[in-house]
Amino acid sequence: MNLPHRVKTLQDVVDWRLCIGCGACAYASPPGKIELVNLTNIGIRPRIQDPDYSGNECLSFCPGVGVSAPSGPADPKTAAEKEFGAAIEIWVGYAADPEIRFRASSGGILTALALFCIERGGMGSVLHTGKDEERPWLNRTVQSQSRQQLLDRAGSRYAPSSPCDGLAQIENSDLPCVFIGKPCDVAAVASLRKTRPALDRNLGLVLTFFCAGTPSTQGTLDLVAGSSTSGHLIDLRYRGEGWPGEFKARWEDGSEKSLSYEQAWSRLTSYRPLRCNLCPDGLGQLADISCGDAWDEYDPQRPSPGISILLVRTPRGQRILRQAIEAGYLTLQPAGPERVLVAQKNLLGRRHELFGRLVALRLLGIPVPRYLGFSLVSAWMRLPLGRKFRTVAGTVRRALLRRWWTRGPAPKRELPVRVLDQEGTGR
Repeated sequence: MNLPHRVKTLQDVVDWRLCIGCGACAYASPPGKIELVNLTNIGIRPRIQDPDYSGNECLSFCPGVGVSAPSGPADPKTAAEKEFGAAIEIWVGYAADPEIRFRASSGGILTALALFCIERGGMGSVLHTGKDEERPWLNRTVQSQSRQQLLDRAGSRYAPSSPCDGLAQIENSDLPCVFIGKPCDVAAVASLRKTRPALDRNLGLVLTFFCAGTPSTQGTLDLVAGSSTSGHLIDLRYRGEGWPGEFKARWEDGSEKSLSYEQAWSRLTSYRPLRCNLCPDGLGQLADISCGDAWDEYDPQRPSPGISILLVRTPRGQRILRQAIEAGYLTLQPAGPERVLVAQKNLLGRRHELFGRLVALRLLGIPVPRYLGFSLVSAWMRLPLGRKFRTVAGTVRRALLRRWWTRGPAPKRELPVRVLDQEGTGR
């Protein structure tokens, strides 16, 4: 893949705000060369520890440099699929286990699928993101091997995560494993597995969720700021325990703070980094299965434990999903492509504007990722002229006000990132 203009090194990816913090570079680099740090007002980023190490080999799989849409038997066949990517099958439903459905962010389908793979699918573990128990406003990369572990770690985590930093645990496993990550994490995995046979062999199932961006840690800290308590924060959930659930924080003195999902997410969106606003693939085309809220089913007057819409992207995903349905882990009904457009209209609407944002930034000399096969031009052409103008003008205005034409600002504060060591324990 050709490199974007002015991006020649791994440090360039970070400095030009193109890094998404997936952690793939830390996994693929020799030990001791790259450290991941959580920059509170930015996100998780790599720091090169060895001055003689450039890390430039990471540019070949870095989703900040570029992403290519999948091609093959499941190429888009309908106008709707050109919006969200090809799907072999589309389903709507939820986890058959009521506790999983309740605890998860929507229908609990990804958790139920992961549990099936462990209990009935012959897989060894699930590599994903969970709450840091000691610092619940942060995330950590975790391995789950039981129903209880998956339940404890179910639900959305609207804060920086780097699940690719634990890929060595899959590569070195004696059994195939499940990987769950954001669409950008999955894009890195799709590139890495092409050159790493052991990783490719052990990726038993790759799952992703629909994603509208990852706010920085500062977003969470600002949400809990102003509470009357002065004690230690011991628990934090962004949603779940009902659909869509509430943002809830709890302190050791028993005090709590809660916000509706709508209140919390509307505030967190302003903390998303630039690369999240340049994402071509919020619905996870490069996974075996992608899944997210079926918002067309949501009615605040009729509470529901949660309903998800599911896109089967690959024959592998199709086979495992059918097995999970037959084993009673999922309750699903087939759906058509147009259903996705309605259920995720806001997320897909952002994608329509992406080509205009990229053009505006390039006109200002600001590096942007290279995207292939995502039909961004055709999506842009369907926008009304007025919206096209507002998109370009708004992007230029924000770029100038936020000084995106200069290399990145210094972080406000750094936090260590807890990742998996070779024994699978946290460090």
